[in-house]
Amino acid sequence: MVGTLACDETAAPFAAINTGNNLLYLLLGMLLALIIVSGLMSELSLRGLTVVRRLPLRAQVGRAHLVEIEVFNHKKQVPSYAIEVEDLRAGQPADKRCFFLKISPKSAQVAAYRRTPAKRGRDRHVGFRIATRFPFGLFEKSREVPAEGELIIYPAVDAVELAPAPPGRTSGGDGIIGRGHGEDFLGLKLMRAGEDPRDIYWRKSASLGHLVMRERAREARPDVAIPLDVMRPTSAGDEWDNTFERRIRDVASRAVAHVKRGDTVAVRTNSGGQARADRSAGADPLLRYLALVESVPAATSLIPPKTTAPEPRTDASQGHEAAQ
Repeated sequence: MVGTLACDETAAPFAAINTGNNLLYLLLGMLLALIIVSGLMSELSLRGLTVVRRLPLRAQVGRAHLVEIEVFNHKKQVPSYAIEVEDLRAGQPADKRCFFLKISPKSAQVAAYRRTPAKRGRDRHVGFRIATRFPFGLFEKSREVPAEGELIIYPAVDAVELAPAPPGRTSGGDGIIGRGHGEDFLGLKLMRAGEDPRDIYWRKSASLGHLVMRERAREARPDVAIPLDVMRPTSAGDEWDNTFERRIRDVASRAVAHVKRGDTVAVRTNSGGQARADRSAGADPLLRYLALVESVPAATSLIPPKTTAPEPRTDASQGHEAAQ
């Protein structure tokens, strides 16, 4: 009886290992170990990474452009695997990302994503979201990195067929050649009485012994002036906003067509703003101005009010004052 009891007590631990509950505990322990290992390896994969964004020089509504993303791994011996970089923009959902399978130690990888803007204006980039599912793909670990960036989205431009230019007109504006008070200089001349001394060329005057002045050119007037109404009525709704965007697109299309023909173009708003462009400078100044122009409430006008001249005094009133 005593021998049988001792045998049963020795076999009890081995019998307990074969039960289903202990196998479940063993499986649970393995899963917990996998979670810990996954967290450590994903943290090591994300460590030591820097991200750089390269934006294009210009972008336009309706035209696709590429944004380059470069990730550099600063770790000396450990590579980074399965890195996903999401470009974050202010006020917009993060829908563009780049994937890097492996980034070797002390090296960089470059990828790019394509984006087609749907709205003009400032496109502000605020940072990156760097994530990885390495090593098992069961869990995702991520962190956000601030990185400021801004891209000006130009308005869309349509093909416009212009009327033939008037014969005999020189492109580039009226009055470019000739004496005046513009910013460009035509040459030098001797100073005459009554002329503005601010234009004296002192170095040349000292060498010649006479006062020599810079001769200025006349300011050029634009060949084409395109008006733009930016005054928004107080009762305007979404329909007015859509019409305003179509108006900007039409102005941009006509301005670009005139610049390509060689005209000097000026866009003027009824709030006092304006922008100019010609063939030498290109249409970028105009497109940038139109990309950032905003509507102004009709009650807020930037144009100073007109002052009325005082009424002329009559002889009778003068005589009455003299009598007093």
